[in-house]
Amino acid sequence: MKDERISRYAELLVDTCIGVEPGWQVLVLGTPHGRPLLEEIGRTIARRGAYAIFRVAVDGNLGAPGAWLREAPMELVQKPSELEMHTYLNCDAAVVVDAPENTREASSIDPERLTAYRTGFFPVLERFISGKAPWVGCQFPTPALAQDAGMSTEEFSEFLFGACLLDWKAEKERMQRYADRFDAASEVRIVGDRTDLRLGIAGRRMDVDAGDANIPGGEFFTSPVEDSAEGEIVFGEFPAIFSGRELTGVRLRFEGGKVVDASAETQEDFLIETLDTDEGSRRLGELGIGCNPGITRYMKNTLFDEKIDGTAHVAVGAGFPHVGGTNVSSLHWDLVKDLREGGRIELDGEVVQESGSWKI
Repeated sequence: MKDERISRYAELLVDTCIGVEPGWQVLVLGTPHGRPLLEEIGRTIARRGAYAIFRVAVDGNLGAPGAWLREAPMELVQKPSELEMHTYLNCDAAVVVDAPENTREASSIDPERLTAYRTGFFPVLERFISGKAPWVGCQFPTPALAQDAGMSTEEFSEFLFGACLLDWKAEKERMQRYADRFDAASEVRIVGDRTDLRLGIAGRRMDVDAGDANIPGGEFFTSPVEDSAEGEIVFGEFPAIFSGRELTGVRLRFEGGKVVDASAETQEDFLIETLDTDEGSRRLGELGIGCNPGITRYMKNTLFDEKIDGTAHVAVGAGFPHVGGTNVSSLHWDLVKDLREGGRIELDGEVVQESGSWKI
């Protein structure tokens, strides 16, 4: 029997998130395990009078084409094919459906190759992250995602749809109240376990994600002033996940907006190599505040974890020009800090959230 939630999910992606218009050429990227949603997205785009251009990763890894990337000469890794770049840079919008067979598939790829590959695709990242073309990323339930979350596949499916198919109009109104208070402030201070970090946000604005970009939505975010970060933050509650690797105990110390010291209990060499991707990769491109009421537990899944109600996250690397960000990097890596047990957020010295509960 057809699951009607998949139809609602596709309509959310096509209509609410990217707003497909007649005649558009929409790039639809996915993996084989996401076929039910990919097909429904295609049908929905067709009904809007637009083209669906499908690109399915045969090795089930959207982050990097593993089989090719492991063997290709570095000169090819560093310079994407002109045909592929033309597709990314000329489509009218993009929908990305992540449905991995193995969430650690990229862990065996040389970090130098991953960095070179990301750097080569920087024009694509810049086009979408700057808002020059609408895009949305999402996931479809697979056993691999369920295993990472410590759930059965059926349980994870229920969780995913419960976090994604919310009343986003009501959620936007709720989050906008908090975002407005941030917009009126000049400095954010995040305090928690082994953490005291100050970020300047004067002249920047918060963007409320209520089903507008990545799905699930449920956060508001901005790009901090690039030279403002001062202090230290330790991500001791949750492992940080990136490029198929799991890093525990990540610690970042900032001076003048830049990471000047970093360590990790595991995968420290990978952390340092990633932070050295380019000139902008040691500065912050994002501060986000998680608010999704349907996400209350860690999933080893950044798309969900960064929206856990009562958390904050920062991203090293590329900033968002539409909120005032100017940091340029081929990296954008979100790391999540849990504030629900004794943590707090201050705005210009006033406590606005404590132990995950809002005071405003």
